[in-house]
Amino acid sequence: MTKKITHVAAGVLIKPNGEYLLASRPAGKPWAGWWEFPGGKIEAGETPEHALIRELQEELGITPTHILPWLQRIYDYPETHDSPAKTVHLHFHFVTDWQGELTSHEGQEFSWQQPGKLTVSPVLPANTPMMKALDLPAVYAISNMAEMGEAAFLQALEKQLQNGLKLIQFRERLQSPHKIRLIEEVFSLVQSYGAKMLLNRDIELARRLHVHGVHLPSAELMQLTHKPHGLMVAASCHNAEELAHAQKLGLDFVTLSPVLPTQSHPSTQTLGWQHFSSLIQGLEIPVYALGGMTAADMPIAWKAGARGIAVQRAVWASI
Repeated sequence: MTKKITHVAAGVLIKPNGEYLLASRPAGKPWAGWWEFPGGKIEAGETPEHALIRELQEELGITPTHILPWLQRIYDYPETHDSPAKTVHLHFHFVTDWQGELTSHEGQEFSWQQPGKLTVSPVLPANTPMMKALDLPAVYAISNMAEMGEAAFLQALEKQLQNGLKLIQFRERLQSPHKIRLIEEVFSLVQSYGAKMLLNRDIELARRLHVHGVHLPSAELMQLTHKPHGLMVAASCHNAEELAHAQKLGLDFVTLSPVLPTQSHPSTQTLGWQHFSSLIQGLEIPVYALGGMTAADMPIAWKAGARGIAVQRAVWASI
C-alpha cells in the first residue's frame, strides 16, 4: 500500500537581525504545546506558497508580502496518544516581510528566537534541522588575502564585519611565524564584532590559537573517523559520498561545490543548481553553495535547499 503523505507549508518569519518566529501548537491539536514554525496543510489545488499565505492569515493574522522558497523535508511522525502515525512533507519558506500585527487566532503562543539561543521547548522534531541551519548566517566568507594583499583584505574584512558578516574561513597558505601573527590579528578583529572564524585544514593550530573551528578539505574529511572535540567543524564536499560522511560525523556544516564556474577554475565541470539540490535532499546538516556565488544567487541557493552561499571573491569586492 502506498504511504499517504501530508504536504505542509511552513513559514520561517525572519527579521533583518536574524531572529525567527516559533509558535506553540494550540490546545486540541496533536502535539499540543510543542513549538514549530507556523503554517499548515496544503489543500488540494493549492501551491505551497498560496497555502502558506492562507495559513498565516488564518492563524497569525498577517499577510506575507515577500516569500522565498527554502528547503523541503519529509518526516515520519510516530503514533502518539492523541495522533496516529503519519508522514509529512514540509515545504519551508522564508518570510521576510508581511502586513499586519501578529495575533493569536488559535490561542497559540509566539516567541522570537535568536539564532543559537533557543529559549522554548519542546520543539517538533521535524523542525530541528531547520533551526540548526538558522543558527548559522546566510553568508560564509572565505579569505582572499593572497590576491588582495594584507592591507586591502583587512580593510575589506572590517567593512564587511561592520555590515553584519558573522562567519569567515581563514584560508591563506602562509609560513609561521607570520601566519600566526596574521591569524591572531584577523581573529581579534572577527571576535570584536561577535563573529566566528574557522581555520582551513589545521585542527591542532585551531585549538592552540583558540579560534572557533576548522574547515577541512574533502580529502581530510574522508580520513576522519570522528568529529574533532571542542571545535566547530566544517568541510568541503563535492559529491554524495562526502556529504554522507560529513553527516555521519555530525559536522556543523559543509560547502558543496562547484555550483557555477569560478574565476580560479573556469573549465572545471560544475554541479549546476538542479544537481546541487538533488545531492542535498534529505541531508540534516546545513549546506552552503560554493563556486561562482554572488549576492544575487542567495534566493536561488535557498530555493535549492542551501543555508546560504559561501563566497571568496565577491564578498570582498562588494564594499
